[in-house]
Amino acid sequence: MSLELTAVTLTYPDGDGRLTALDRVSLAVPAGGMTAVIGPSGSGKSSLLAVAATLITPDSGRVVIDGTDTAGLGRAELTTLRRTTIGTVFQQPNLLPSLTAAEQLQVMAQLDGRSPRKARSRALELLAAVGLADRADRRPHQLSGGQRQRVNIARALMNEPAVLLVDEPTSALDHERGAAVLDLLTTLTHQRATATVLVTHDRAHLDAVDEIAEVRDGRLNSRLGSRT
Repeated sequence: MSLELTAVTLTYPDGDGRLTALDRVSLAVPAGGMTAVIGPSGSGKSSLLAVAATLITPDSGRVVIDGTDTAGLGRAELTTLRRTTIGTVFQQPNLLPSLTAAEQLQVMAQLDGRSPRKARSRALELLAAVGLADRADRRPHQLSGGQRQRVNIARALMNEPAVLLVDEPTSALDHERGAAVLDLLTTLTHQRATATVLVTHDRAHLDAVDEIAEVRDGRLNSRLGSRT
């Protein structure tokens, strides 16, 4: 498994007590698999994603990323793990307006110490993989909403992550563009063998994922089904 959460519990201060955001949650996603996590607002989906991204340390339980147990890792080690092993697709692309599509990706590789030439080559490869080979030198205002989200996805894959965490990627897209983005994520997950967790309110395209899990009141309930 590339992503394993085992009996994870996370609480937050709430007045004189504690609010339980995640209650003994266990989730395992293999390389090349996509699991959709669904549930109502406030159910714990965002908390689950934050724990999987090592942005929040749970009260108890284990988080294993690509074979690395994150317990006991220092801040610098966690930062390195996120940069090299975890890719995140944010709900909003948050592209830098002054950079072209290719440059948005190149920045990620250069932060990891790659040469500009290798970074450019990798960026163009990924933009081609998401269907934007002819948009590499366009800036965000020259791209449609769906195209900006594709750049967002390509950027998350720039450092060849083992784990891909995706937060509501279709929330700002219409039905057709949303379906295209989900199909793209599924294809890239299988092709690039990432362990992908998709947090979504959108139940319209869940036949594109391998497994579905539901979070309610901080608990991960039984799997609802799987793609065959």
